[in-house]
Amino acid sequence: MNATVPPGGRVNARRLAQLLGTWRRHGSRHGAADLAAGIRMLVLDGRLPAGTGLPPERELATALDVSRTMVASAWDRLRADGLVVSRRGAGSWTAMPRGASGGGVITDGGRLSEVIDFARAVPASIPGVAAAAEAVLPRLAGELTGHGYYEQGLPELRERIAERYTERGLPTSPDEVLVTNGAHHGFAMALRLLVGPGDRVMIEQPTYPNAIEAVRAAHAIPVPVVMTDGGWDLDGVEATLRQAAPRLAYLVVDFHNPTGFRLDEAGRARLGAALRRARTPVVVDETQVELDLTGGSPAPGPLAAFAGDLVLATGSAGKSHWGGLRIGWVRASAELVNRLVAARRGLDLGSPVFEQLVLAELLGAPPAALADRRALLAAQRDVLVDAVRAQCPDWSFRVPDGGLSLWCRLPAPVSTRIAAVAQNFGVRVVPGSFFAAHGGLERWLRLPYTQPADTLREAARRLALARPRWLKVVPR
Repeated sequence: MNATVPPGGRVNARRLAQLLGTWRRHGSRHGAADLAAGIRMLVLDGRLPAGTGLPPERELATALDVSRTMVASAWDRLRADGLVVSRRGAGSWTAMPRGASGGGVITDGGRLSEVIDFARAVPASIPGVAAAAEAVLPRLAGELTGHGYYEQGLPELRERIAERYTERGLPTSPDEVLVTNGAHHGFAMALRLLVGPGDRVMIEQPTYPNAIEAVRAAHAIPVPVVMTDGGWDLDGVEATLRQAAPRLAYLVVDFHNPTGFRLDEAGRARLGAALRRARTPVVVDETQVELDLTGGSPAPGPLAAFAGDLVLATGSAGKSHWGGLRIGWVRASAELVNRLVAARRGLDLGSPVFEQLVLAELLGAPPAALADRRALLAAQRDVLVDAVRAQCPDWSFRVPDGGLSLWCRLPAPVSTRIAAVAQNFGVRVVPGSFFAAHGGLERWLRLPYTQPADTLREAARRLALARPRWLKVVPR
């Protein structure tokens, strides 16, 4: 990196203190090391992107209520690691050391090991994606004679998606489908269309972190309803709809991210009735609806069957087929789809044609590949369950019936500390606070089971190796 001027924005001392949260270990005498570890986690996790200008030492010391010497010592540690660059007259800013994205770390025995990325709950591609890409090349040649813009999406793909909803018990026509650049893109378009600055958006807590960021990017206010040990607090949902009058809701009712819960038929009927009474539109994130690991138990119907035209169902190929396709969709009423298409013109002019052709080919293929994916995920889930129980026996969790992760309850509020320490042992995890609108959830940690069995066992082993470090923060 060119150590001349910081290429990015700047974070002030107050904001950096907020991002650090409870960075200091309980009773620790190594404040500089703890501070450096906290900032290291922010950089490696992307919350302080490379090139972000850092506040002056004196200002940060005041914000953290520590000595300037401690901050200077932390800066020295980070400079030695290549995570901070300084130049007289220009200040200090974050950097990403060469090879950090895929490099190794030293674990027990001085062995150099690859970093295991538990920050993303995304599986690898299913078999057949390359074959599908090759199979659609003749059709791509036909598309090359046209302009290539399909604002609502390729007709063939919309037909395939509509067929899937019809098979699930929700009759759907291609006019009720909008192809997007992923489910998150669909949610962003819904926010753009339906929500204004200062409006409230009801969400679950915990929930998908990028959904929280999308709400904030729309200058709206996330209003969380806390998930219980049994799933959704429908009393709380009904009260929030009455009292907060949100302009939009965002819910994940099929294998909720990160808890893995699935709302049953009776719960959907009650939720749908509450949404209809309040006339509150709802974006239902269905990205994990295909990941039922129970072996074919009857699935409850889509929420749109209970709440009608208030529902915008978003889905994608990211979890079911491959995230690299970057193709998703919105299923909504034809009138609402037309409004979304009009609103989309301020964002983009459609999704890539080649990727749409590939996904259409995959959706038309026999279901064997998806069945194999579910079987593999179920096996990997069971491996991670056994490994965590063996290596971290005081962590508790519910074994989910679907989805991609375990939502682990920790013995103390140390989630952020574990995330900071675990990276030194070669595991990247995100703290529970990422899944909360206003912080908290420090007793929770998400562990995805999207990687091979041996990797899952090794990740649990490394988390156990880190245990003596993070246990030091447990109050005595």
